[in-house]
Amino acid sequence: MKLNIAVLAGDGIGPEVTAQSIKVLKAIALEFDHSFNFKYAPVGAVAIDETGDPLPEATLELCKNSDALLFGAIGDPKYDNDPSAKVRPEQGLLALRKSLGLFANIRPVKAYDALLSKSPLKKDIIKGTDISIYRELTGGIYFGKKELSEDGNTASDLCEYSRNEIERIAHLAFKAAQSRRKKLTLIDKANVLESSRLWRKVVKEVATNYKDIELDFLFVDNAAMQMILNPKQFDVILTENMFGDIISDEASVIGGSIGLLASASVGDKYAMFEPIHGSYPQATNKGIANPIASILSAAMLLDHFDLNDEADLIRTAVDKSLALHITTPDLNTKYDNITTTKVGDFIADFISNPTDSNHNFSNIHLGQSTII
Repeated sequence: MKLNIAVLAGDGIGPEVTAQSIKVLKAIALEFDHSFNFKYAPVGAVAIDETGDPLPEATLELCKNSDALLFGAIGDPKYDNDPSAKVRPEQGLLALRKSLGLFANIRPVKAYDALLSKSPLKKDIIKGTDISIYRELTGGIYFGKKELSEDGNTASDLCEYSRNEIERIAHLAFKAAQSRRKKLTLIDKANVLESSRLWRKVVKEVATNYKDIELDFLFVDNAAMQMILNPKQFDVILTENMFGDIISDEASVIGGSIGLLASASVGDKYAMFEPIHGSYPQATNKGIANPIASILSAAMLLDHFDLNDEADLIRTAVDKSLALHITTPDLNTKYDNITTTKVGDFIADFISNPTDSNHNFSNIHLGQSTII
């Protein structure tokens, strides 16, 4: 298969982790005889610095003319620490989602057996956790009308949803549940919010088309508590934009590091794949950023094109890297010299030489790897 992939590495650790996912995709292409063509464009703070725009028109055009997008991270302290800034890196990501119609964000959350001790939660609580979160991405309070009074003392943000916006992501979530454990949980605040009451009404109607799926409901405050008390109860979670943003970040601690969590943002025509972590500017160019979330996002990209064997091989390589403690300092207490690049080297090498990678690890650990 030939794919043209737009690479928007962004800010902070974005370029470092994205470089590793590209390395892994190139190994997949070589092993399975695919052709992946990567073209790069700026987004976020780096784009503001270059053009004054967090999403330059040239970047958007590249995305529209590509088969898929591989995204890194955006954000920079000089904007984060300036509340008066009118142009912000995050505006580029929001505009990208809206312009490409990326209405569904899919975030897998898994507790890896090799990392149960790394989570702040007890092993017996998280063991076996396997959740897929479907977050609506282009509506709600993040995109609603925003107003600030003339005196600057009163502000409002409108949370607005239409039936169509709810239906289209609900269908995706129900279909996903059919291939998993056949349970879907809608997270809302229907006891207070009119928009949540519409969500509950429409999702109930959509559910009549999926009679094999068990549907239940949780208010978002209770769901936040249940995510800590008993995360294994969840299979597929469906929720609106802001609730999904918060719940998925909370769920990230289950695996022991936000550096493990991949995501896909999909629409009717376009699809983007990105780690859920931020730009982590304190770690930039230090070789300590965990690239696994970006690499697993690349696996989701392959799944999107039904290259499932290729995606599964990446996941197997990731499992092996975790089992051998070949990961960055956020998870690694056994070895002190495993860098971002070495993690990518090992995973790419495993794809090409799965039976030899255990031996090759001794070279990687000693800093003598000749893997390209």
